[in-house]
Amino acid sequence: QVLLVESGGGVVQAGGSLRLSCIASRSTFTFNSMAWYRQGPGKQRELVARVTSDGSTNYADSVKGRFTISRNNAETTVYLQMNSLKPEDTAVYYCSARLLFKDFWGQGTQVTVSS
Repeated sequence: QVLLVESGGGVVQAGGSLRLSCIASRSTFTFNSMAWYRQGPGKQRELVARVTSDGSTNYADSVKGRFTISRNNAETTVYLQMNSLKPEDTAVYYCSARLLFKDFWGQGTQVTVSS
């Protein structure tokens, strides 16, 4: 069983920053990839950023240049640094880990960006 726990969400004004953290119950390097998704009000869940086991990253076009996904040296935490936040970034953000062909999910953390 894999446990993922997100934290760091909150309310921030447009233009501000937040850093989300996802603590995994095992080394993040054991996963094929780890990612952040989000689901805004009335919207489908969408991929925000992903980091693979070899360190490659990819981002949704809407967050490129503003968000950065990274892992810590202890290899158990994945971060999402979010800068220049916009009201349209308001969503529940979920951490996800892929192990072979199975996806694991955290419980989500709410990010609200006020205009």
